[in-house]
Amino acid sequence: MLNDFKWPIPAHYDVMSPIGINDGSDIEPADITMQNSRSQEGLLVRMDGAEAFLEFRTRRATTSVRIAFGSLRLLRLTDPVVMTQLMLSDALTDDATVPLLSQKCVVNYHSGEPFVTQTLGLVSKPFGLFLYVPIGGTNKVTRCFIPAEVMRNYQLGEHLGKMLVEEQLVSETKISAGLEKQEQLRSQKLGDYLKQKNIITQENIEAALQSQKNKPQLRLGEALLQENIITELQLADALAAQMQNRKVPLGDILVEMNFVSLDTIKRVLAQKLGIPFVNLRGFKFDPALIKTVPADFVRKYIVMPLYQTSTRMVVAMENPLANQPLQELAFTTKLKIDPVMASVDDLRLVISQVYGLQSDGGNIAELVYELGADDIKFDLPAEVITESDNTLVRLVNKIIIDANEQGVSDIHIENMKGNRPTRVRFRKDGVMQAYSEVPAQFRNALVSRIKIMCRLDISEKRRSQDGKMNFEQYGPAAIELRVLTIPTTEGLEDIVMRILAAPKAVSIESLGLSQYGIDGLKKLALKPHGLLFVCGPTGSGKTTTLHSLLNFINTPERKIWTVEDPVEITQDGLRQVQVQTKIDWTFAAVLRSFLRADPDVIMVGETRDPETAKTVIEASLTGHLVFSTMHTNSAAESVVRLLDFGLDPFNFADALLGVVGQRLARRLCNHCKIFHEAGDEELDMLASEYCFETELDKDTVLRRWRQHYGKNEGAITLYKAGGCDLCNDSGYKGRLGIHEVLIATAAVKKKIHARANVPEILQTAVSEGMLTLRQDGIEKIFQGQTDWEQIRAI
Repeated sequence: MLNDFKWPIPAHYDVMSPIGINDGSDIEPADITMQNSRSQEGLLVRMDGAEAFLEFRTRRATTSVRIAFGSLRLLRLTDPVVMTQLMLSDALTDDATVPLLSQKCVVNYHSGEPFVTQTLGLVSKPFGLFLYVPIGGTNKVTRCFIPAEVMRNYQLGEHLGKMLVEEQLVSETKISAGLEKQEQLRSQKLGDYLKQKNIITQENIEAALQSQKNKPQLRLGEALLQENIITELQLADALAAQMQNRKVPLGDILVEMNFVSLDTIKRVLAQKLGIPFVNLRGFKFDPALIKTVPADFVRKYIVMPLYQTSTRMVVAMENPLANQPLQELAFTTKLKIDPVMASVDDLRLVISQVYGLQSDGGNIAELVYELGADDIKFDLPAEVITESDNTLVRLVNKIIIDANEQGVSDIHIENMKGNRPTRVRFRKDGVMQAYSEVPAQFRNALVSRIKIMCRLDISEKRRSQDGKMNFEQYGPAAIELRVLTIPTTEGLEDIVMRILAAPKAVSIESLGLSQYGIDGLKKLALKPHGLLFVCGPTGSGKTTTLHSLLNFINTPERKIWTVEDPVEITQDGLRQVQVQTKIDWTFAAVLRSFLRADPDVIMVGETRDPETAKTVIEASLTGHLVFSTMHTNSAAESVVRLLDFGLDPFNFADALLGVVGQRLARRLCNHCKIFHEAGDEELDMLASEYCFETELDKDTVLRRWRQHYGKNEGAITLYKAGGCDLCNDSGYKGRLGIHEVLIATAAVKKKIHARANVPEILQTAVSEGMLTLRQDGIEKIFQGQTDWEQIRAI
């Protein structure tokens, strides 16, 4: 079913066909053209603009497939409909077929030939373009859709410049220069404009507001006319509709009538009218304003107060032309209100952070405000705050809830020397981000509260403590955290809390391994005995990889024991043991017990000392399959490190099945990544890096890349970070695995027997088909998943 999606109708037209515009109950006959230019006939089962996908069923199939808009070039509904102009409908009879005027439309794709057609108007949505292609000289049309993410731009009708040149009024050179400048301004994304202006401080906003006052005063309609975005007839229709309801802003009416997109309205407001566009995620708010502007008002109108002076207040909102919230706020505060613009996603995020969710009973700014952060006199005696103080309890809960909602991996609480406030930072996608600050006089109570929540000794401040917190006992969310306290200078303590991964294993296919790696690991995991290591630094996803392997072989016929510190991921069918170092229940001790517990498979959370290493070798040589991890830099280095533990090279080589090395790199945001054609210098640099420490030939690698990834006579497309609201203007969203899978072949075992060094083992493994971490990362660059900056960083 098409669900609640309705195919839009262009302005001033109506549908007179019995078929009508799909009302959501019928499956539409259609054909699709994919990005590779292959076409297919079938049925459109469902279309979802918000999620950017459609479901399509071929003629002979019984089930539908899900197709992302990014893979689609053109969708065409093959059943025609009859369209008529509204202004002529009273004069037409039921059988009238008066031809309607159509316009030429050219759609330029990011790649490939443009799509050129005639259309009776069009409807532009944020997710794509709807066209209505006339059939012959009749009023019948075919409905077409082109996704926004595959288009570079489109043109409706003839260029004004072309007509001026034909009339010999302007030279072609001047027209070209003017069009280039116009295209620069019109195609500039709002996120790019924001980066250029970088409005994140009160001083930035004041400068932008002053610049706005110096601009000629324009109304929105006038600005849109000047930009040739709407016609005078469309503006007149919108103004007439506004007369019916004065409370609705003109911009909203124009968007509702499909005359213009919301993104275009925002661009004109920012570029033509000069209204400042503020990056709320980097802005420091005045905490005193949360007492001035009520939370109910902020949530109702989705506005955010930024700061105030003696006579005026500056507020951020998505539509700064909306009069009602501005008038209400001016009446309430008795101040002049200066509106600035921000994205709705940023507004919702900061409102939830500063004012809190309606059900959580608090927010970070208000809680800090209650502690006295807005007006702290450091030369006065600190207020007595205990770890059980209600405000402090809510503050700690709020930090943890916000971190979990934002997809954070680690929370860092850093107590600073002197009277400087305690800094709270989050690590998200591997990068540290500032979150909030807490007054210095409350740092001891803050640390004590967290220690109590994970049952640590609050009196012990001289040595590090390790603990685990089940937040469900203290707050409204089921979150598990691993907590570490670390003594720092001047008797202070820092706290690092890691939010543990969701307690479920993922499939091997979802790890991002190459096909060579997937096939190799599956074969090794099905061996009856042997030793497999996963290596990499802390936070590189080693535990996730191990549990995906266990999930692959977890059947009722196998007895699987695991020893971990801590137990992060649980699976039915596994018997899992937690290390307790205080009672000498270590990895090696637990492993020795496992050998008497009739295991088939043993997973050891970490091999960190010679005793554990010797025990895992013994277990694998006595008929058990053993998985473990190590903190080493590469697969080849792991082999040498284990030999350095004093293992017998012949026993070790016999036991070893393979080693997986891995890292996590930041993934490019799919919504805003920017493509470019790779130059010869860039490809030469990547080829040099690809061949580094191997005997591969650079020219051979380049030829393979051009054959495999090249288009249009060998040209290769690469991507780089852009920036949008979905990725907080970073250009990256999420992370992906970079792997190397060293399989212990006969040639590799021979090198181990000879105690070969790291380069020798590496050369042998590469010759056997292994991709190094660097090579796997570069392959993912060509696949459009990341860029060289991220691969170089890891």
